[in-house]
Amino acid sequence: MRYELTLDAFILRLKSKQLTDKRTGQNVQYEVNDAAQAAFAIFFMQSGSFLAWQRHLQQAKGKSNAGTVFKMERIPTDTHIRNLLDPVSPSEFSDEYRFLLGQLAESGYLSQWHVLDRRLAFSLDGVYYFSSKKISCAKCQRHEHEHGTVYLHSAITPVVVAPEQPHVLPYVPEFIIPQDGQEKQDCEMNAAKRWVQQEADVLRQHRAFLLGDDLYSRQPLCEMVVSSGGDFIFVAHRDSHPALYTVVDAVAHLGRIATFSHRHWNGRYGETWTYRFLNDVPLCAGDDALVVNWCDLQITHEETGEVLYRNEWVTSLLLEEGNLPEVVACGRARWKSENENNNVLKNHGYQIDHNFGHGQEHLSTTLLTLNLLAFLLHTIVQVADQIYQQVRRALGARRTFFNDVEALLRYLIFSDWRSILKFMFDQLELEPD
Repeated sequence: MRYELTLDAFILRLKSKQLTDKRTGQNVQYEVNDAAQAAFAIFFMQSGSFLAWQRHLQQAKGKSNAGTVFKMERIPTDTHIRNLLDPVSPSEFSDEYRFLLGQLAESGYLSQWHVLDRRLAFSLDGVYYFSSKKISCAKCQRHEHEHGTVYLHSAITPVVVAPEQPHVLPYVPEFIIPQDGQEKQDCEMNAAKRWVQQEADVLRQHRAFLLGDDLYSRQPLCEMVVSSGGDFIFVAHRDSHPALYTVVDAVAHLGRIATFSHRHWNGRYGETWTYRFLNDVPLCAGDDALVVNWCDLQITHEETGEVLYRNEWVTSLLLEEGNLPEVVACGRARWKSENENNNVLKNHGYQIDHNFGHGQEHLSTTLLTLNLLAFLLHTIVQVADQIYQQVRRALGARRTFFNDVEALLRYLIFSDWRSILKFMFDQLELEPD
């Protein structure tokens, strides 16, 4: 495993970062980096009590895994973590996502996500992660209801996906927050545009294309993606694209839409997958309409004729019978944003709906950024660390692994993350693959 992809290397990078510190004077009890490492440790360990147990260990043995594994000089209290991280912008951690993606590419592991001739697919989706009628900050969105104002936090959480890859790679989030000099509330579409501009170099480097639901298949964003050197495959429903479907229906009426089918066995019964595609159609009405390529897929039960699935997309990729199944498979992979990203973040240990701390500046957004980095590190070790993979297979459930790690770190001192994995590997009497 490449050293730069290990948790130990990431912790050292986190420790060396020059993070915003607005304090003045000499009475500085904790370092800002200790607060960042402490928050990351809680998210990586998926344990809100991790720091408390490390304080007990520090008192009993004079040292703790917070210091040896997570490299904290001192273990900050929850209050100090919140106060120290509130002025720290989430953008101060954005380079860590880019660095790790680059290391995955250099080491060859990123090839597991390559699609359409070694390209990357970034799926965009918005997620709400905070809601309150009482707690708010300057970064909150405000929704007015008949029963009062609701304060919200949401973000676009891009992930690298591939149709046959069960794991996703979280990438730099873009927060939906009030923008300086703007009177209107921010929205998911504007956040997506900012993200495309911000990540244009990375998108070009990986010949990336974007995936998204019907919200994203609007001309301004599509034009921005293409002008940035990327491509897109966005869902495009009939009711939101009347001009597009006027053309599609007219060509279909003439019998000139390319169509082909194949049989698929799903393990229980046969399915008929029918593809249609049409190149060079206007995305919307008007002489300046962006020209796109359209396709759809309908899956029917072979025996009953029941329609099991249907969806349609627009794309900047030229369509032909040879590449259409893979293009459609990529378009369908956008569901991984919901299933393997948002659902995991909410229900499988990351608890992004939980208010770990709100603050008055950046705290809520910065904590989510560190939580997503923990998720990314979990994914990296899952695909790149052989010892971790073997230990996980031996223990079975993911939760069992983290429960065992937490128990070990509650009573024993380890020098680093590698030592923990090696200890578990040896105690389970495993043999190298």
